[in-house]
Amino acid sequence: MPGYLETAIDVAREAGSLLAHYYERRIGYELKGDYDLVTEADRASEKLVVERLHSYFPGHSVLGEEGGLRDNKSEYCWYVDPLDGTTNFAHGYPMFNVTLALEHNGEMACGVIFDPLRQEMFAAELGGGAFLNGRRIHVSKAAKLEESLLSTGFPSRKRHESVNVHFFHQVAMVTHGVRRGGSAALDLAYTACGRLDGFWEFGLNPWDMAAGLLIVREAGGRTTDMKGGPATLDGPHIAVSNTAIHDQLLGLLGEVFEGRYRYPIPGL
Repeated sequence: MPGYLETAIDVAREAGSLLAHYYERRIGYELKGDYDLVTEADRASEKLVVERLHSYFPGHSVLGEEGGLRDNKSEYCWYVDPLDGTTNFAHGYPMFNVTLALEHNGEMACGVIFDPLRQEMFAAELGGGAFLNGRRIHVSKAAKLEESLLSTGFPSRKRHESVNVHFFHQVAMVTHGVRRGGSAALDLAYTACGRLDGFWEFGLNPWDMAAGLLIVREAGGRTTDMKGGPATLDGPHIAVSNTAIHDQLLGLLGEVFEGRYRYPIPGL
């Protein structure tokens, strides 16, 4: 699909530059509900991305994190997170990005994840491989779960209802460790380029993972849900890995789903 990936890269770079400008100013934030943060930067980045996409592709649908997006019932649909990692951003923690992906007739065609502070552009096109700043990337070669480094996340909403702490504990005890970076898109990008060996999370939105799932697959990784079924944008959870450890990871996650713990959670 010539032109779509290049446009996504250009738009992500422009939006990322805007985010970096706001980040340097250390702007404030407000709450959406009890827990979700939103900043002036979210809105400004979304406005820029949506305006650019509508100018280039006026008939395409655009769906994403903030309000004011458009569903044209088109066979082409852009998934946009204008600022993934808003809580990090609002507190000055340097792990956030802008991510967008294009779906064509239900299949992800291309996607990008741009970290403006590190100037890292992760990009992929269906069947064309995955790249970081123009250089091809591949998932890690870790062969054992015990030798791997993974990442996960926790919801800002209803975190008192999240069961992920049980999975976190078991995976952390088995592996070299579990990181919690606060940006699902970057967790996926880092899995694609081998900085992480895998990632799992509950309750992500489609725009959080649309680009990242494609980038992981194009880098040679495997994407499913946490029970081994297909990874879908509307599913309850995802699990991704370098492929080599995937069945081992699913086995461990399956034990937790069944209430079987290799390592008891310590008491106080």
